[in-house]
Amino acid sequence: MNPLISSENSWALFAILAAIAAIAIFMEQKWKWASKLSGCVIALIGAMILSNLKIIPSEAPAYDFVWDYVVPVAIPLLLFNANLKTIGKYSGRTLIIYLLSGFGTICGGFLAFYCLHNFIPGLEKTTPMMVGSYTGGSANLVAMANAFDASGETVSVAIVADNMLMVIYFFVLAAMPSVSFFYKKFKHPIMDRMEKEDAAVNATNHAVFYWRPKDISLKDIAACLSVSLVIVAVSNNAADYFNHTIPTGNFLLALLNGLLGNQYLIMTTITMLLATLFPGFVGRLGGAQEMGTYFIHIFFTVIGVPASVSMIITQAPLLLVFCLIIVGVNMLFSLLFGKLFKFSLEEIIVASNANIGGPTTAAAMAISKGWGELVTPAILVGTLGYVIGNYYGIFTGTILS
Repeated sequence: MNPLISSENSWALFAILAAIAAIAIFMEQKWKWASKLSGCVIALIGAMILSNLKIIPSEAPAYDFVWDYVVPVAIPLLLFNANLKTIGKYSGRTLIIYLLSGFGTICGGFLAFYCLHNFIPGLEKTTPMMVGSYTGGSANLVAMANAFDASGETVSVAIVADNMLMVIYFFVLAAMPSVSFFYKKFKHPIMDRMEKEDAAVNATNHAVFYWRPKDISLKDIAACLSVSLVIVAVSNNAADYFNHTIPTGNFLLALLNGLLGNQYLIMTTITMLLATLFPGFVGRLGGAQEMGTYFIHIFFTVIGVPASVSMIITQAPLLLVFCLIIVGVNMLFSLLFGKLFKFSLEEIIVASNANIGGPTTAAAMAISKGWGELVTPAILVGTLGYVIGNYYGIFTGTILS
């Protein structure tokens, strides 16, 4: 069955993406239940519903545009306040819980394989794909598919299961701070401070207070977008240069290539330096957070599109269970180690998100929750996942093969 709107009808799809993001933001600020869920998750669910009702296509150039252009522009906008003097104490802690959480992904991969390898053919190739994906994002899934020569059908079904599971997991992560069990068992200093800073948060919701009207001038908008585009352009070209210049003959060189060859890491570094060296200019530009956050809502809308319920039901119900085991073990390790080493609930959620979805989704969730000091750590550790996720996947796949 063909979708109501063709994949080539980019303007109609752009309009729908923008409208879903706008409606999600409205709902987040209108109703307290929506604020607890977060606008990003609402946008994701909205797109998933339209996709599964065959109103919009599951793949389209418009979605690729969001991934390739909208998200990179959003990241610097959201990091204009990332002064190293104020965020340094958070990055190290987030890295530790992130690595502990990633260990849970590896263990979950082995457990899921040994539980289901008699029921799902070719699972020795699917496992490294999902371990790689759940250590840094979907980019690692494709890399592991190439490394272990997985068939196109295997990759397609795995991607659908991956997207469906991420939708479910992001929903769970977004809801965790509102669950009394987690709120009582874990410390949550950022949320405590947010509630203490303004009593109006309890009367309405944090989204209303955080996004209250601010003074934004035309020159602010011009400066924000131009600075962000320059950062993206410089980062993209620098990453291409390092990616083609640095050899990958051994582990250290491959690690260096993966780090310096990643535009998001360079982008984050440049923006942080500007925010630290010129806080009076970059940090005071009005509208950066608003524009960046709206772009991130559009990004979450695109994430929900490929989650095909029908394909999972008809082709790969057990594969969804397989992915659920891996993610479940990741969450278990994150919570256990987080409790053992006294990490905050905010740090645990962001670290687990960075493992399962990568830096952009982790940063987006931190933004949507108002945890501004964890946005940069989320991007840093998530970007590292692009590199170590491939090593985790190769390690897992080599043993299982």
